Amino acid sequence: MSHKPIMPGRWRLWLLPVLAVVAVPASFALLQPATEPGPPAGMVQQDIRLRLQALAASGQDASRLVADIYAQREFRPAWSSSANRQALLQAIEQSEAHGFDPEDFHLTAIRSLLEQLDRERGNSGLHAELDLLLTRALARLAYQHYFGKVDPGSLDSAWNFERPLVGSDPAAALGAVLEQERLEALLDEVTLDFPTQDRLVAALARYREIVRQGGWPQVPSGPLLKPGALDPRVPTLRRRLAATGDLGDPSGRSSRYDDGLAAAVRRFQRRHGLDDDGVIGPATLAAMNAPVADRIDQLRVNLERGRWVLRDLPRDFVVVNIAGFDARLVRDGQTAWRTRAIVGRDYRQTPVFRDAIRYLEFNPTWTVPTTILVNDIVPKVRQDPGYLARNDFVIYGRDRRQVNPATVDWVAAAAGRFPYTLVQAPGPRNSLGRVKFMFPNSHAVYLHDTPARELFDRSERSFSSGCIRVEHPFELAELLLVDQPGWNRAGIDRVLQQGETTVVNLARPIPVLITYGTAWVEPDGEVHFRKDLYGRDARLLEALHREFRPQPVAASPTHSGRTTCC
Repeated sequence: MSHKPIMPGRWRLWLLPVLAVVAVPASFALLQPATEPGPPAGMVQQDIRLRLQALAASGQDASRLVADIYAQREFRPAWSSSANRQALLQAIEQSEAHGFDPEDFHLTAIRSLLEQLDRERGNSGLHAELDLLLTRALARLAYQHYFGKVDPGSLDSAWNFERPLVGSDPAAALGAVLEQERLEALLDEVTLDFPTQDRLVAALARYREIVRQGGWPQVPSGPLLKPGALDPRVPTLRRRLAATGDLGDPSGRSSRYDDGLAAAVRRFQRRHGLDDDGVIGPATLAAMNAPVADRIDQLRVNLERGRWVLRDLPRDFVVVNIAGFDARLVRDGQTAWRTRAIVGRDYRQTPVFRDAIRYLEFNPTWTVPTTILVNDIVPKVRQDPGYLARNDFVIYGRDRRQVNPATVDWVAAAAGRFPYTLVQAPGPRNSLGRVKFMFPNSHAVYLHDTPARELFDRSERSFSSGCIRVEHPFELAELLLVDQPGWNRAGIDRVLQQGETTVVNLARPIPVLITYGTAWVEPDGEVHFRKDLYGRDARLLEALHREFRPQPVAASPTHSGRTTCC
């Protein structure tokens, strides 16, 4: 199946509200006029009507929606064509390639009904039951491709990424669908067409092929294994690295840990976010010995995350991957800038959300949040009374007058009673560095510079209190201000030298996406995995394994109804 959209823009306006009311499947009965021998269509039509009436009487909302779909076609069967049925069956079977569970789309039940119909072609009840089941299956397939299986808001109360629908009257949209298009065209449209997603799909196929080839061997534990050493584990190590393509030729029988093998180990370490020193210690060994099934699950989890956030993205945006300790600027759909990032500690997690960078602040001050004040700064002041002066902190009272630190009750402050404001002045010691990128939000999270530059050399960079520190902030500032006269690098440097706090509004705010991805594939095909920093993968994987429970979907502002899928 192709992943490229082939429908004109007007078709997209019809399609999305149709998905919201599971109205898509009714079209396909009109696309293939050929039918198979069976009971009279009127008998199947009557059985569909009776089944839907019974289901609606039971109070099942989804069944009432399906009834509305069939009511618009006067309950005529939608799947009389064997070609359409086989096309849907094939799409369900292939859904596993995108990380789905084909059983979410009634695969076994559909196969069973098809087998029964081979024996009882004249049974109108079986025909009606299959027709309804195929309709629900396609609706589920389209829904999951378009929205994902799991509602992200059920896992993260702060979730604010929107997936809006367009269009107005779903019934009118259905009428347009009935007159046009094929099954393949619809599925091409709802399947996410995005390069990073396509690469993850390809990686999932590769790792499933590794399973079919017998998996990879477990490298035995033992002392640190360093380049140049002789060790009986080396032949196993070669086979392990060859399984994932880190080593080209595993045939060497020598137990010497040679330079070629060391280069392969360093590549493996880079792909897994480890220190690429070529030394096989506990962390590298644990990454190598992770089961193939775990990596497949990791790929599936991140495919689901892609369905949540990657559809209808703007051409320009800033994206931060928390688990990857990485920040990028995307221009015209291509990565224009990339740098290392520092994110929140586990107990001060950086939230996942979407906003827009609206202004930059050079030579910023830092007003210390209460939590950081109580937990971090007060203990340092009590131990070292000169800490505040050395780090350019000033205390202000409620009247905005400066307060002498010697007059402050630091014991009360340690208990959270601090009726003052603590502000760090601009300068080289300021915790925000010399620039911050502001997108005002309820989390008080933003991107900024930092004086603690040595931390960027760590492979795992979770040191902040929730904000994102970027390694090369002035490169980003220059890129964001490129269309604003006077704000080239020389202009930025002049402002920095003056030392005064300066706010620069962006002519065009740029979207910023704070995301969480533990697996991705670079354009050259190199598959990367990262530690599940905040323990989010397990919860999402559990949700993927649960029964499918679609959430209500809102149509466009011109159509206020909210409907539930299949």
